[in-house]
Amino acid sequence: MTGGPTPTVPPQLRAWLGLIAALAAVAVVVLGVLYAGHSEPGMVDRWVQPAVDDVRPPWRQVALAMDFLGEPAGAATLVVAAVAGCLLLRCPRAAALVMAGAGITLGMATLLKHLVGRTIHGDGNLSYPSGHTAFATALALVVALLATGRFGLGRTAGRLVVFASALVVGAAMGWAQVALGAHYPTDVLGGWCTALVVIPATAWLIDRAADRLGDRTADAGRRERR
Repeated sequence: MTGGPTPTVPPQLRAWLGLIAALAAVAVVVLGVLYAGHSEPGMVDRWVQPAVDDVRPPWRQVALAMDFLGEPAGAATLVVAAVAGCLLLRCPRAAALVMAGAGITLGMATLLKHLVGRTIHGDGNLSYPSGHTAFATALALVVALLATGRFGLGRTAGRLVVFASALVVGAAMGWAQVALGAHYPTDVLGGWCTALVVIPATAWLIDRAADRLGDRTADAGRRERR
């Protein structure tokens, strides 16, 4: 990606990402309905949790480090670094996607928590979906889209890079959240799917707005030359 008219979502990935976003939206809704108002792990949670519970040093320190990256200070640091990197690479649309995508993803996760009302370790601890997982996945998606466009990857390679990045980063943050007892596994899945919905939609809106602005600027330039 070189900035200016270069889209945040490479054309060869648009239809595929749209399908992924639609499926993810269905998953977010279904999980939210299933666990609305619950305060106990579900069947899937009880099956998965024993595999990651009781994490001990040094893995507990790894989990705590991952968790910090989703806290306000850690998340802000990552966003600033990502925006700076995009601007250095002259990718203003990607920089806009980092800021808007991260903000909207976290906002959506917070809204869903209050709508669903699922709790863990007490009534005040809303858990579905995992905001940490949603944020980490969103950032991974933006970086993967940037890399796909910048290196001119084809449809197959681009899909692989985007999906693998989201899966690996989302799984790592999700593991940390479950291992630390902050979320149920299905909360993590909900957070992952939330990012898969928000980032493609936000990217599309940014591209559409930037393209319209570019068209207006070009039209104004042509009128001036007349």
